[in-house]
Amino acid sequence: MINKKVRLISVPFWMGGSRAGTELGPESIIQSGLARQIRSMGFDLVGNSEVNCPRHGALEPKQPKMKYFPEVKEMSGLVGEQVYRAVLADSFPLILGGDHSVAIGSLAGLTGHYNNLGVIWFDAHGDLNTEDTTPSGNMHGMPLAIAMGLSKFKLSDIPGAGPLIKKENVVIIGARDLDPYEKEFIRNEGIACFSMHDIDRLGMKAVMEKAIEIVSKGTDGVHVSFDMDCLDPTEAAGVGTPVPGGISYREAHLALELLAETGRVTSMDIVEVNPLLDVGMRTSRLAVEMATSLLGKRII
Repeated sequence: MINKKVRLISVPFWMGGSRAGTELGPESIIQSGLARQIRSMGFDLVGNSEVNCPRHGALEPKQPKMKYFPEVKEMSGLVGEQVYRAVLADSFPLILGGDHSVAIGSLAGLTGHYNNLGVIWFDAHGDLNTEDTTPSGNMHGMPLAIAMGLSKFKLSDIPGAGPLIKKENVVIIGARDLDPYEKEFIRNEGIACFSMHDIDRLGMKAVMEKAIEIVSKGTDGVHVSFDMDCLDPTEAAGVGTPVPGGISYREAHLALELLAETGRVTSMDIVEVNPLLDVGMRTSRLAVEMATSLLGKRII
């Protein structure tokens, strides 16, 4: 990484997934030694802030097709502001979720600076549902749709956000649980999506080379959004929506190491760590490893 300044932004938020526990994720990751590891790599840790998120929503969400929408929208604006300020101060924002709706705020803040942002989305799911297609109403399944302008609530509705994310600048990696609408949209719109079938068939190295080529073409920055459920549940049990047959420990490290080598990654969020479902903080410790691999940590 060229940028040697890192800013941690903790987002203790659970309402995008409608399941408590992910609000404890940021603190669990920090307790697992993230700051110490970052400093040991020679980075200047210039800040460690916590977003003052809404903590309690209505007992019955007002919009069942977009559960806890007011709270998600408020959180997104607060996250976006902190991410924007981090980039303005020439630092690398490392955003710790919280559920994956946190990424709405991450992308809002980043697009305030980058006009043509590339996005690599590590996830077992597509996160491309809208209020009209969602089977659950949970907004952690919508951030990519919101970022690309597919839903009524768009990234541009957040103060300070810049352009919508272009479909040709998005790559999904590790998908294996896609809803019918998401499959159709990916096929019809030509979204780059490397499923576990592709990883098995091509190997992670080839997948990442293709992904890097796609997100590097004409972009002015690359954001990595890393949902811990992209990993196989045998590696990361402490997530709210585990799906068998995911990315292995070494595949994940290789993917992030290859991204680090490009020097093009400008930001990262790590989401969906749920300590209430974890065993011995194993998933939190693994999240630390994922972050440091992307920041350039190597075996030798």
